[in-house]
Amino acid sequence: MRKRTVYLDHNATTPLHPEVKKTLVAAMKVFGNPSSLHKFGREARALVEKARGDIASFIGAQHEEIIFAGSGSEANNSVVNILYCPAWKGCVGQGGLVKKRRIITTKIEHPCVLESVACVAASGIGVTYLDVDSYGKINTEQLKEEIGKGDVALVSVMMANNEIGTIQDIKSICEITHRNGALFHTDAVQAVGKLPVDVMELGVDYLSFSAHKIYGPKGIGCLYIRKGVPFCPFIRGGHQERGRRAGTENTLGIIGFAKAIQMRGVEMQAEAKHLFGLKKRLKEGIQRNIPDVFFNGHPEDSLAGTLNVSFAAAEGEAILLYLDMEGIAVSTGSACASGSLDPSHVLLAIGTPQEKAHGSIRISMGRDTTKDDIDYVIERFTGVIRKVRGISSVQGERQT
Repeated sequence: MRKRTVYLDHNATTPLHPEVKKTLVAAMKVFGNPSSLHKFGREARALVEKARGDIASFIGAQHEEIIFAGSGSEANNSVVNILYCPAWKGCVGQGGLVKKRRIITTKIEHPCVLESVACVAASGIGVTYLDVDSYGKINTEQLKEEIGKGDVALVSVMMANNEIGTIQDIKSICEITHRNGALFHTDAVQAVGKLPVDVMELGVDYLSFSAHKIYGPKGIGCLYIRKGVPFCPFIRGGHQERGRRAGTENTLGIIGFAKAIQMRGVEMQAEAKHLFGLKKRLKEGIQRNIPDVFFNGHPEDSLAGTLNVSFAAAEGEAILLYLDMEGIAVSTGSACASGSLDPSHVLLAIGTPQEKAHGSIRISMGRDTTKDDIDYVIERFTGVIRKVRGISSVQGERQT
């Protein structure tokens, strides 16, 4: 089989949709500051507000409930920020929340949530980290027990995990949260545009998402803030976004975001069906050709395009690099490439032994992935794993 290029790291970022690219090129002539009152500013403002309305409609929100941020990470940080805002009483004092000094989250959140939570913990906020089962589902009984103590201001649980693809029952988790008088946030960066998301149906107070995960531009994120809930600006110094996020709006990014959302409305359903088929084909091919493999994440409640697999007696970084030489781009379940020797916190949280966590690969497919791509990956994977196991320092740990 001839060498080809196959991009299977869509959970990290996606290529621009061709229609988004066209829209961005056409919009480049709009350079005015949306806050300016003259013609150039008004033109930019009109496009920003139209995009805001289109994005709001896609998730069932109201126009004024959407604010734009620089990324999904900023949106997530902004929500956690309300717990240690300098203007605590003004921002969080509504409904007696000023007396509640604890946050509940999970052990498998994205680092932008976990590190933000660690920061507020250093300032005196109490933190509880919920356990997850072997599939990555949270322990709702533990949630009920912890939130029942009555001092919780915020619960933050991601909708779909970026590493293993497991999808949480956000509606039920939110209902538990609200019954106990706390606010609820979900990091939906990996969910919006891949799953149907309606904020009214879910009942969430805050929801974060991002453009570059759904074939839109980088550098633009979004935060839904339910009307009437408290919020404290994370970035100050301007009146933009109704005073909730200072800084001149990224007009081009916002326009591109809205176009990406529009295309999700057209393509999302068919794409999910296509990706589920490809994932099944890939999983069966790996099982058929490679011994001692373990699949991570929920077998059913999982993102259509995400497959996380651990290979016994093989190191993830070596697998990634050998696959890269074959033209295949994937992500490793280990943080080695980021300068850490620690395995994925998500895989450890679901009970994966360290040696298997070190041998884990995340494969995330997208709209352009084909059956031929998957067949090529299966064929090359077989040789790569054989080669890596032959030189692995953990080959003695392989099951026999």
